[in-house]
Amino acid sequence: MSYPLPGDKSRALLARGLPHLRNGLWYRGASEKSAGKGFQAPAQMIVGRAAGDYVWDLDGNRFIDLQNGWATNPLGNCHPEIIEAVHQAHKQYGFQWEHPLRIPLVEQLAAVMPGQALPRFSFEVSGTEAAESAIHLALCYTQRRYIISFSSSFHGEGLGTKMVSAYNSDNNLYMEAWAGGVLKAPYPYSENIPAGMNQEQYVEYCLWYLETHIPDFVVPPENVAAIIVEPGLAEGGNWIPSPAFLQGIRRICDKYDWLMIADEVLTGLGRTGKMWAVEHYDVVPDILVAGKNLSGGIEACAGVAARDEILGDNPRATAGSTFAGTPGGCAAALKTLEIYQRDNILQQAAKLGELAVERMAGWPARYAIVGEVRTLGLLMGVSFRAPESVAEDFHVARSVRDAMLRRGVWAICDNEAQVRMYPALNMDKAVLLEALDLMEESIDEVQRKGITVGDYPPMPSGNVGF
Repeated sequence: MSYPLPGDKSRALLARGLPHLRNGLWYRGASEKSAGKGFQAPAQMIVGRAAGDYVWDLDGNRFIDLQNGWATNPLGNCHPEIIEAVHQAHKQYGFQWEHPLRIPLVEQLAAVMPGQALPRFSFEVSGTEAAESAIHLALCYTQRRYIISFSSSFHGEGLGTKMVSAYNSDNNLYMEAWAGGVLKAPYPYSENIPAGMNQEQYVEYCLWYLETHIPDFVVPPENVAAIIVEPGLAEGGNWIPSPAFLQGIRRICDKYDWLMIADEVLTGLGRTGKMWAVEHYDVVPDILVAGKNLSGGIEACAGVAARDEILGDNPRATAGSTFAGTPGGCAAALKTLEIYQRDNILQQAAKLGELAVERMAGWPARYAIVGEVRTLGLLMGVSFRAPESVAEDFHVARSVRDAMLRRGVWAICDNEAQVRMYPALNMDKAVLLEALDLMEESIDEVQRKGITVGDYPPMPSGNVGF
């Protein structure tokens, strides 16, 4: 099976978007330049329908969904119970700022927080807003000026989160002057380790940088408010930290009286097979950022949980917005948590993660273009490396992802040399295995045939599948 992508209906709508959507002019020039190098245009599609483990494009082609609403649909696409709960909330409350669903939701969230140590919750609309709220909360509570974040981190696309993120070197180009209160530290990747270090030595170096280099040579420790860390570096390539790293961050924060902020927007609420990724490391943060899975993929809902003394009386740390904690969003979250408990979703996710590890374990030895397979529950990524004749590793990753899409499997590949996968936490086991079989077919094809896909992104539509 190989879908001709984009199909006629998708192609027509994509063309209509070029004159109006962001970067439409840039796309034309980039695509012509890429074609001039002999690259094949990447597969594209627009979602026409979604249900459960699948999406269909406008032309009726079906895809196994490993993109999963950018990891936002924990129970699959368009879960009917969550849709009904949101519908009932809309009928009863419409939009009102004061409504009764917030209280039972924060009670349930407090009960499932790490160590039940973060009893207070502040509602936000999105992960970006929640991350910015957490940072401001830390600054105001400590009355300090600096935040430490990590290379390849991604905390959102707001002005504040752009400053803290270090997704790539262009992430905050032309806004450098705004980042004066952010210190960027190295993250201990498991590949491309510098200076001939092994993994353990690199972790030790990264912790030394936090504990010694920054306090001794960059900023006095009494002026650092917090470290913000993803306990699974998601957008940057699904890098999985070692226990020593996250436990070291907790120790250093305790030593210097810094707050530890865990950004669990993507890794939280079961993505890693536990409710929160930090639970794999026996670490309890001072502040936790939640989003994505919380809403069941139906209605926006996010927020910040914190220790009582941090969020209970901190009036300078203003947060929230008109649509934070809407009736529909809270209804979606309540129903999602109910289904998690009723259907043992965390156990399902953990078992699927074990199945994926077993299925992908042999790929690095079997295929020269596969660098590493990384998994923590259903936080899954495969990194790729280019043959000597190809300049950029990400061309290989894009080509694999392109071949997957043409075979009917939708995964994520940005400008990094990884293909990332976020299946539903309750995906049917046979469907997951089928998707991984098709992914291996795609890897084999790219290794045999070489690099074919261009070095440009898709036409600028929010539903474009590239």
